[in-house]
Amino acid sequence: MLENDTGSIAPGAALAERIADVLAVLRLDNIPMEAREIAVNDLIDMAGLCVATRDADYIRVLIEASDDAGKCTAIGHARGFDAATAALINGTATHGEDFDDTLEGAPIRVGAMVLPAVLAAAQRFERSGADTLKGIVAGLEMVCRFNTIVPGAIHKAGFHPVGIIGALGATAGVGVTLGLDRKQLTDAFGIAGSFASGIGEFLTEGAWTKRLHPGWAAQSGYRAALLGRAGFFGPRTVFDGPRNVFKVFSQSAPADRHAVIAGLGEKWLMQAIAFKPYACGTMIHPFIDCMLRLRETGIDADSIVSIESETSEGLVDRLWEPLAAKYRPPSGYAAKFSMPFCMAVAFLEGDAGLEQFSDAKAADSRVLELAGKIRYVIDSANEYPKNYTGHIRASLRDGTEIEFRQPHFRGGVREPLTRDQLIGKFRGNIAHGRGSIEYGQALLDFCLNIAKHKDLSVGLAGIGLCGESA
Repeated sequence: MLENDTGSIAPGAALAERIADVLAVLRLDNIPMEAREIAVNDLIDMAGLCVATRDADYIRVLIEASDDAGKCTAIGHARGFDAATAALINGTATHGEDFDDTLEGAPIRVGAMVLPAVLAAAQRFERSGADTLKGIVAGLEMVCRFNTIVPGAIHKAGFHPVGIIGALGATAGVGVTLGLDRKQLTDAFGIAGSFASGIGEFLTEGAWTKRLHPGWAAQSGYRAALLGRAGFFGPRTVFDGPRNVFKVFSQSAPADRHAVIAGLGEKWLMQAIAFKPYACGTMIHPFIDCMLRLRETGIDADSIVSIESETSEGLVDRLWEPLAAKYRPPSGYAAKFSMPFCMAVAFLEGDAGLEQFSDAKAADSRVLELAGKIRYVIDSANEYPKNYTGHIRASLRDGTEIEFRQPHFRGGVREPLTRDQLIGKFRGNIAHGRGSIEYGQALLDFCLNIAKHKDLSVGLAGIGLCGESA
């Protein structure tokens, strides 16, 4: 049943049912190799990030607050958890340092909500690697598709899209992995609409809740799928009724729901998933590339008088302003969303990885001094959000100027990271989390060969153990 222009319900299949019609009969053989390879890339990226963040304060607190033991894996930890808690921990760990995937041209993550939910479900119910990979692809695809309904509006309404859309995508992934039928999937989507949550108030003080939202969405998707599987009645009209999830969380009428179903199972929007080379806000990356090219000229920070950056107006409120606060971020985490800090630390250290965003680094006088020389001007012709670009014009003490432009986000569809580059990032994340080379290789082999496992409960056995963590 679809909502018509008057807000009443018109007869016919609801959108949740139409989506379920496709997902319930999805076969791995019908998924193109490119989509499957992106899913494997996302798994590699996620696994490395879980290890990298395993000793972080927010993960230690999350584990301390979790008292549900079980056989499911929180990657990088020896202790077993029930499936929902494993999904919660892995989702939070994946997104915790803002180094996980993104959907290019859209302010949302994809894998951090889907992958932990699917892995937990597959391990708990002893599904095959092929079922797991199929579920991962389905979940990733549905996050991308749900994001087309009210693009940007969920953010503007004060909610975090990761927590809203992520719960729906995780439901799709788990539902496909466990083989839910049309009715079960439809109920699961209806239930997930009520589980969806996540407010944007973390922006005020840099609170940990942003990190939590993907994990909460992952465990919500897992629970919604199990409830739907068991026959719990959820609203069929969760996507198109008068109080549908998109209208409620965007405070506006959805513009176009048809794009969600158009080409589903044939056209793969997930091919726009991008992977980050730097551990900070995605839109900052092209500016970092420009600063690294400036570094390559051999000039030092003392010779720089000022740096002017042309930027989109759409980036200002999140990454540039209030400028005084962005010049002196209160923590390493807050520094990840400061354009001048990220640009300065990349120039001085030649990278913007996990090591560059500690609390100590956020107080580094050298970085703060250079950051204070960076200004922005609005470029009315900037292509954001369709394209992420970077620009700097450095004025030097000798009167010369040096200018660089980066025409796109490196790691996105115009210049994707290669499998080898992603493996290099993975190995760096394992080392950051103090994982051994042997452990890292075993984890990588698991990810690369995911489709070959006959039983994920066996395939994941021992993968949680990472040396020192209990």
